[in-house]
Amino acid sequence: MTTPGKTRVAIVFGGRSTEHAISCVSAGSIISALDPDEFDVVPIGITRAGQWVLTNGDPAQLAITDRKLPEITAAAGAAVVLPADPTGRSLMVLDPADAADRGLTLRDPALAADGGLTVLDPAEAPRALAGIDVVFPVLHGAYGEDGTIQGLLEMAGIPYVGANVFASAAGMDKEFTKKLAVAEGIPTGPYAVLRSGVSLSAADKERLGLPVFVKPSRAGSSYGISKVTDWADLDAAVAAARQVDPKVLVEAAIVGREIECGVLEGEAGGGPEASLLAEIRVVDHEFYDFEAKYLDGCEYDIPADLPDHVVRQVQDYACRTFTALDCAGLARVDFFVTPELDVYLNEINTMPGFTATSMFPQMWAATGLEYPKLVNRLIRTAQRRGTGLH
Repeated sequence: MTTPGKTRVAIVFGGRSTEHAISCVSAGSIISALDPDEFDVVPIGITRAGQWVLTNGDPAQLAITDRKLPEITAAAGAAVVLPADPTGRSLMVLDPADAADRGLTLRDPALAADGGLTVLDPAEAPRALAGIDVVFPVLHGAYGEDGTIQGLLEMAGIPYVGANVFASAAGMDKEFTKKLAVAEGIPTGPYAVLRSGVSLSAADKERLGLPVFVKPSRAGSSYGISKVTDWADLDAAVAAARQVDPKVLVEAAIVGREIECGVLEGEAGGGPEASLLAEIRVVDHEFYDFEAKYLDGCEYDIPADLPDHVVRQVQDYACRTFTALDCAGLARVDFFVTPELDVYLNEINTMPGFTATSMFPQMWAATGLEYPKLVNRLIRTAQRRGTGLH
């Protein structure tokens, strides 16, 4: 049941996208960081098929171990649903008795210091899940970072961490991120959009030149991305990207350094705030692909070694991109900085990777906001903002 005086937070993770595993890793880190004196945690995993299940929320089971990626299955716990009823703010267990049959456990805040878990009494399940105060949807990619779950939470009237429906959808779609950024006067590199069934024209090939990067328009974590140095390889690269998303972007390669900036919604009605910058340096990989990000590691510098005026330019562009997309809560905004110190927007992530070693938390830690305080701030910001139009 809800503990008086504590905030009940539903951590929602996993999901139907290709970024399922990374979402699980992020969720495990957040669960570990939540102060048991302030929060009751309800860990909700979403299977790749889309089923919501009440899990034990054990961070160790949500980590990458020996290069094995975590995954949520239907056997992880009792099935739950979120009714689109703004008067209740409640999650419903479909079959409470199923919890005991599956050995369902919930994190016991009183035992959090030593990682203890306590079995949830099936008779308490419907009442225990009532009154969710805020949802932290630690979901990356489709059906999570694209406005879909945000729409469900808006209908249910439950505050949630991160961008609203529009900003989530616009940030997820690289085409519309670029269009909104250009309208705001923020430079982007040359690109072409290939909708389903469309091929790159000869004119676009001449305009973009080689090499190009081929990527799904609505995906993240570098899934489906290929570097093409010969036009003979383009069709295969487009086909690989379309396994993730039928809409594909072909981007001209920008020679430069990969720079990231974290942005937080301002407190007390202030404008967005930018973190110190990070520079990503890829080791033993041709570009910043999935393995470089999550498995083999990469090198990085925080703060990035850039002239002060370039740092200010990147931070300004990051905050302006955040505002142009009408973002809320948080975002990580990625850029290229050329040898001539020109700055180009690459993309925005409205729910970036959120492990303690992910770039977004590390940039904010270097800026002076440690991981547990960052998580706390995001939850409190979501509560303060609530749902509906702002």
